[in-house]
Amino acid sequence: MTTERQAQIEPLVQESIVHNSRTLINVQSLTASIFGVGAGILGLESYAGFLFYLAFSLITTTLFFFFRVMAASLNLRRAGKSANTLETSTFFRSPIDFWTGGLVNGLAGYILTWTLFFGLVRA
Repeated sequence: MTTERQAQIEPLVQESIVHNSRTLINVQSLTASIFGVGAGILGLESYAGFLFYLAFSLITTTLFFFFRVMAASLNLRRAGKSANTLETSTFFRSPIDFWTGGLVNGLAGYILTWTLFFGLVRA
């Protein structure tokens, strides 16, 4: 937990947090469409298709966490600033928003491309 003195020395810039959230949402929306193409080509139906989306969305968020958030935290620690490598609140609003925010945002694009490619393959 940050103290008030640390917050005054190293304030969180809201524009940066919003930019980071938008970047994550863009990545998740793009990959959701790609996952929809994959699910449609594989011919997944019903729960299997939604489990496919859930699993690959969580894999995408985990990869984003390791390659962007953890790497940036390690760079902050190398620079002599205190940063927890497993905490997302330095770069995003909350951990729940980070881990589950993209599930809802990418779902519509996933379903659209899933049904499109399912119909194209089955036709």
